[in-house]
Amino acid sequence: MDWREHIMVDVGRQGGQPCLRGTRVPVYVILDNLAAGESEETILGEYPSLTRAHIRASLAFAAELAHDRIVPIPA
Repeated sequence: MDWREHIMVDVGRQGGQPCLRGTRVPVYVILDNLAAGESEETILGEYPSLTRAHIRASLAFAAELAHDRIVPIPA
């Protein structure tokens, strides 16, 4: 999955945090929820603007960051 299709940074939105495209939901919100054991269904129910692709993109983004290198994020 190419997470770049689903994640963007806009300095005027959420303080420049990486957010899921088409929403105001920061990526860290999804990752925090998954780390806390929430299911995809629960997350999608709490954030109706999200899709399963957003959740997968959040995981792919985190995995790439874990490689400990600089990752450009599209605007």
